[in-house]
Amino acid sequence: MTGFDTIVIGAGMSGVTCARMLADAGQRVLVLEARDRVGGRMHTDRAAGFPVDLGASWIHGIDGSPLWDLVQALGIPTLEYTVGSFQVGGRPIEDFDGDGRRMDEAETARWIADVDAADALLLAEIEASAPGDTYLDVTERALDRSGLDAERIDDIREFFRHRVEEQCGAWIGDLDAHGLDEDAIDGDEVIFPRGYDELPRRISTGLDIRLGHVVTAVTREADGVTVSTDRGDFAAAQVVVTVPLGVLKSGALSFSPALPDAIAGPIERLGMGVFNKVFVQFPERFWSEESYVLRALGETGEHWHSWYDVSAISGLPTLLTFAAGPFGRRMQELSDAEIVADAVAPLHRMYPGAVGEPVAHWVTRWGADPFSVGSYSHLALGSTHHDHDALAGPVDGVLHFAGEATWGDEPATVGAAFYSGHRAAERILGAPVDLAAFAAGVTAREQTPGR
Repeated sequence: MTGFDTIVIGAGMSGVTCARMLADAGQRVLVLEARDRVGGRMHTDRAAGFPVDLGASWIHGIDGSPLWDLVQALGIPTLEYTVGSFQVGGRPIEDFDGDGRRMDEAETARWIADVDAADALLLAEIEASAPGDTYLDVTERALDRSGLDAERIDDIREFFRHRVEEQCGAWIGDLDAHGLDEDAIDGDEVIFPRGYDELPRRISTGLDIRLGHVVTAVTREADGVTVSTDRGDFAAAQVVVTVPLGVLKSGALSFSPALPDAIAGPIERLGMGVFNKVFVQFPERFWSEESYVLRALGETGEHWHSWYDVSAISGLPTLLTFAAGPFGRRMQELSDAEIVADAVAPLHRMYPGAVGEPVAHWVTRWGADPFSVGSYSHLALGSTHHDHDALAGPVDGVLHFAGEATWGDEPATVGAAFYSGHRAAERILGAPVDLAAFAAGVTAREQTPGR
């Protein structure tokens, strides 16, 4: 077996970041990736002649963000699109009531005020919550204190449920009461008109990446680590495991000796959500040019409730909606045609006679993907914020973990993946890695002939 200094398992954002930093420091690095592409859960489909981000789409908050600094340093274009945080207001949103009727300005203002008031009560309930309380528990207590009538409470209850589904890919009763504590966003959010996977692809330039290598086992030995794949074994002094939490929870990757409780515990306690995307392209726009989001309340929006206008990417009328949590798991078992028909049905109620027959669609099934087994991590009941960072290890000084699930400040984001890869590299090198120099190195390699 050829020996390496470090083997990185997974060529997603955390994996290529860590591998690039180690290679730049002079290490012999091997990246093993099960898929036939780089990027992991950053997956851009360009088959239609324009990019469709089937995985990650946003930078959630650019103020003070090292990830944003990297994107800027690499000259990657972005578009401001500040709705990824599932806001009730703050941007042009076309709101519809439970009958599918467009809400007027006064009704919309009352709706926003209702949610803002309930959110204030909710914060107090979360602060006073006890271990074992779910997000459902604290939202119900807040609603009980709201003093609103039953119909308005039902609309807010549904909004809270959808917010958890969109942010965590989970059912509100499975999320810990503190599950959205890290949900604050500083500054605008942006999307990527050339596709988000440009970032990991450019970082990975020149790395030794073996695609189509499915890792099955990691064995810690006296003189290092052996990584077993379906295409042979590889040896190294250290290993960084960046596979998604869903894969770790599935048991598809075995560890010998068994992982200590300090790592196995967080893997068991943290949750892996399902968040699937449905893009639908229409022959003509039937919604306002100014609207970011079309949102249905009540019965109309029981399942499909928010449609985001992403037409700016392709220049064609396109809406993006989501199936998340238990609903997302059920939907991904259906055919594309069934899913699209179901997702468009509420729009016919909201815009009678105006919705044309879809001309194209894209549907994801992240929960059924064997190399992710879900979309991203969340704070399930019984877990704590500490579990995210504890999951990073190291174990015996040779086994490290990285990825969005290992970064407690903002899990479930590309930023978390990037920062965790940076942390793993620094731990292995025993020295800081300057992010400005890292970005400059990526640019320099692209300008070097023969690369």
